[in-house]
Order: sequence, then structure tokens, then C-alpha cells
Amino acid sequence: MEKVQFSELNLSPEILRAVEDMGFEEATVIQTQSIPLVMAGRDVIGHSQTGTGKTAAFGIPAIERTDKRNPAVQTLVLCPTRELAVQASEEIRRYAKYKPGIRILPIYGGQPIERQIRELKKGVHIVIGTPGRIMDHMRRRTLRTGEVRLMVLDEADEMLNMGFREDVETILKDVPTDRQTILFSATMSPEILALTRKYQKNPELIKVVHKQLTVPLIEQYYYEVPRSKKEKALSRLIDMYNPKLSLVFCNTKRKVDEVAGNLQAMGYSADALHGDMSQASRDRVMNAFRNGTVDVLVATDVAARGIDVEDIEAVFNYDVPQDEEYYVHRIGRTGRAGRTGRAHTFVSGRKEIYALKDIQRYTSAGIARQQVPTLSDVEETKTYMIAEDIKRVLDEGDVGKYTKIVDQLMEDDYTSVDIASALLKMILGRDLADTEHAEDDFDGSTGSEAGMARLFMNVGRRDGVRPGDIVGAIAGETGIHGKLIGTIDVYDKYTFVEVPQDHARDVLHAMKDAKIKGRRANVQPARAKRG
Repeated sequence: MEKVQFSELNLSPEILRAVEDMGFEEATVIQTQSIPLVMAGRDVIGHSQTGTGKTAAFGIPAIERTDKRNPAVQTLVLCPTRELAVQASEEIRRYAKYKPGIRILPIYGGQPIERQIRELKKGVHIVIGTPGRIMDHMRRRTLRTGEVRLMVLDEADEMLNMGFREDVETILKDVPTDRQTILFSATMSPEILALTRKYQKNPELIKVVHKQLTVPLIEQYYYEVPRSKKEKALSRLIDMYNPKLSLVFCNTKRKVDEVAGNLQAMGYSADALHGDMSQASRDRVMNAFRNGTVDVLVATDVAARGIDVEDIEAVFNYDVPQDEEYYVHRIGRTGRAGRTGRAHTFVSGRKEIYALKDIQRYTSAGIARQQVPTLSDVEETKTYMIAEDIKRVLDEGDVGKYTKIVDQLMEDDYTSVDIASALLKMILGRDLADTEHAEDDFDGSTGSEAGMARLFMNVGRRDGVRPGDIVGAIAGETGIHGKLIGTIDVYDKYTFVEVPQDHARDVLHAMKDAKIKGRRANVQPARAKRG
């Protein structure tokens, strides 16, 4: 079943306005199929993973069906953890933004129960909580379930795995039997099926089928990055890899505009693409992207449909996609026509780590964890690339007319070294000045570990080098045990490797004339990290 626009789901103007504020362009598969059924009063079994938009699938109907005039609890949602309960309540509140008077309360252990009792006494319409704390309130009779009309079990398999089955059944028995029951689970174990048979009435099964990933030429990486540092991480990776064209995906139109604008302010040739733009504007942006006038395109999933540009060398998931299938669609934009490509995903917080694990599991994709390059790493690679370009130009010859300019400058008592240094400063100066003053603050995720020295090597992926080759070469040349070698970051043409500080001098000496994958390796200390 295809996804549809939220406006096609017969929702109230208030809900549609809230969805628009959140920047979502269309409902996910689970939302498209579940919302009409839940709105119609049907019991539903949702066989779906984390990250597919389940909260909206039950939260929006719960809001729509709430009678604000009745202060009693009308919807009760059970979640396996306090984190999930808090996240679900926050999301439902956002959907209820333009429905004033609907009271939503998360209930979980670890928070003073007296505070929860005070809120319950004021009257709450939608309660989201963990089984243990819900049971506690029921025993105290501070939570009365006599008027609950919608009962939701979110991540039911996790609740059973955590030993909550008895509590869940006790709660289900206490809620009126004429209620509507919604159950979401990643697996359909015998225990889950037993629950559905016992507590649901002719439920409708909704199963989200995951497409298999069939893009073997795409290298996939993820980076644990705080939300506030995503833009910095994005700029460093663009600088490090220097892709010809790249796509940056965000989950909302608002974030697309924000990221594109900030990239432009940093000097990148970037533009935005999303559904709020006129067709003429979208055509203009796409033409600029195809001809290379714009080399970084920031887009939503819906707006990026139909993009078929062969030279996209990198895809950045600025936000983890809401749906596993979106991930497949996103990264499939690179690695076209037999070319290799890269997909970089930024992950912030536990929820997104879980969502990424689901993506890995259901796409059979190996997504390797990698560190965000340090400022010194970026500087090192830029300097090396300039040096390689200079060598290439010198080898090609035909520099006669430029030699005359150098000769003229030398007549003014400048040496050739002075002139070359000044030219390099003109090329690299602004970037290196930015490096001097910027903070390298990825919460300890970059730079060498304590007691380790970081080394630079001029061999990389394009030479067929893999981390095992680096370990083997260092261990073979120096006798250092491979287990002592630390983090290895392999890029296209370069590699950064950490070795114990006590052995760094020995490694530099022993690797002086070493070859890795048939190429002589130039090994030197990486520039010191700037704070």
C-alpha cells in the first residue's frame, strides 16, 4: 500500500495544522493503514518496527476521539520503558497543539508519584505509562480506568520480554471489555498471538513489509553526533570527502530550509528542495543540481522522488528516516551506473540508535560506526590534496607563462619558496584560519585516545587498503601486537591510525620504507588536535 498525504486521511483541521507545523509531508505506511481503522473503532494488530511512525498511528486517533468535556481517562497507552513513555507523550502533545483542553500525562517509575497523583486529580484524558507504575496507581485508586475506550499496547513484545506479562494482563482485565484494543509489536511470537486472541475482537492485522537492500556498491557509515553538532559534522565530512554532488536528507521541510541556509552561510553551494516550493522553483533547483551549479542538495524524502542524477557521490541522512524503506530509497540515490557511493547517517540519542539497528536488521545492511573527522584531519587532507594537485600540474608541464610571473616576483627579492608559500596560503589560508578558531567539540568522539598517538598515512580506500592491512603492516614491520593498535579511520586517499605513544617513534621509523598494498606508505604524525 502506498503512503498518502495526511490531508487524505479525513483528519480535523487542527490535527492537519499540527502536522504541517511539524513539517511532515505524508503519512508512513503504518500510519496510512492504521489511522482510518483506529478512527473507525476497529481493533488493530500492527506488526511494525521502531521508527515507522507508530505513535502517530494511535496518537492522532486518540486525540480526535477525545471528549474534552469528560475529565476521565479515555485512552490508556502501555509502553515498556520510561523513555518510550516520555517520547510518546511529547509527540502526542505536538499533534494536540491546536486542540486546547486535551490533557496528556506520562506515568513512569523514577518520578515522584505524588506529582503524578496531583496531575491525575486535575483530570487527564490520555495516559501513557509503564506497566509497573500504572499498576501502582490502579492499586492506590488514583488512576481509574472505568471510562477507558481506547487501550494501546506499544512494543508489546518488549513488555513481555521484560517480564511485564502478568501486569499487562491485570491492566487489560481492569479496563472495560467494550473498549477498543490496539497492539503494536515487532514480532508475532506465540505469547503475543495469545494476548491478541484473549483481549482483542476480530483485530485487523497490518504488517509493514521491509524491502531488502540491493545496493552493494554503497559504503555505509553512521556517526553518533549530538543534535547541536550535526551541521558541524556535515561540513567536516563534505570537506573530508569532497564529493562531486551530494544529497542531504532531513525529515521535515523546516529542517531542510534551516540546513540549506546554514550551509550557504558557510560558503557551500547548497540549495533546498521540498513540497512547499513551487514547481518552477523546484525545476530551477534540480537543473542547478544536475549541471553542478549546486553541489549540495538538501531535501525531504517526498521532494527527492524521481531524482536520477548519476554523479551523486554521497548521501547524508541528517535525520534518521522515519521508515526503514526511506533509508533504502535515500541511499539508492548514490552508487548509480556501476559507481561506488557513500551513505553517512547521523544518530542522536537512544531512540535513533534503536531505529538504526532496525534498519540494519531489516535491510541486511552493514552500517559501520565511524568517528567524525577532527579539524586537524580535514586540514591534513586538504593540504595533501593541494600537494597532489601541484605535483600533477608540474608533471603535465605547460606552466611557462606562470613561470614568468614567478620570475618577476623573484626580481623583487622574493624567493621561490616565499612565493610558493604565499600561493598555498591564498588557497588554504581561509580554511586553516577557520580551523584555528573553531572548536573541536564532539564530546570526546574525535582525536586520539589517552596514551595514544595519531598517525597519518597517504594510502587509503582507493589503494584497496582496509583496516586489517594497516594492522598487518604495522605489526609486521615493528613487532607490535595488533591488539595494541587503536582506532583506524580509512578514507579515500588517506588513513589515520592510533598507536601507543611509547611505540610511535618506532612505528614512524620502521614504516619509513614500508609498502601497503604495493604502494610506498608515507607515514607521519598527524597534526595536533586544536581545542
